[in-house]
Amino acid sequence: MRVLSRQRGASLVGLRKSGMAGDGPPWRGAARRCQYGFTLVELMITLAIAVMLLVIAVPSFRSLTLSNKLTTTANDVVNAINVARMEAIKRNANTQLCSNSASVNSADALGAACSTQTGAVYAMAGAGANPVLAGTTGIDTTVQLSGDVVAIRFGGQGLGQAVGTTSPYTGTVADICTGQMSSDNHRVITMTTGSILVTTTKSGACP
Repeated sequence: MRVLSRQRGASLVGLRKSGMAGDGPPWRGAARRCQYGFTLVELMITLAIAVMLLVIAVPSFRSLTLSNKLTTTANDVVNAINVARMEAIKRNANTQLCSNSASVNSADALGAACSTQTGAVYAMAGAGANPVLAGTTGIDTTVQLSGDVVAIRFGGQGLGQAVGTTSPYTGTVADICTGQMSSDNHRVITMTTGSILVTTTKSGACP
């Protein structure tokens, strides 16, 4: 009986020693964890790369944004022209795409209603003019007009004429541009024989 008790005691002591040896002091684990991380040099290199990427990406992103805004504004004007044509045919009445210039719009009922609402559409109803489409909102200090928008008037047949003329219009309707891009900074909307619309991209100075 005594021999067995001594063997048990020895085995328990051995297990305790082996467990302590395997665990080790607590400060060793903390020291190992502190070894992971970034050095100051690595952080500086990462920041330098990030700055370089920003310098490259920001101008490209701004040009893309301006280009999209130019295209969107031009599409709004084209849509207004199409609305004016379709309303003239549907109502069998005169409609007008409004210019930004009151003098270009003329002083009759349609022209007076247009005032200076660029890209708005008005239709005759009896002796007065009713609004059909609000003016284009994309023209501001960033996206501008190069010259005045030509006021186009449509009759019941759907052919567009410049206000004050009697023949189908052929020429530039609107030149939309931005001075914050060096190339491809114009969207020029042209009309042929009072019906065919084409939008082209050009480069040049923008007022």
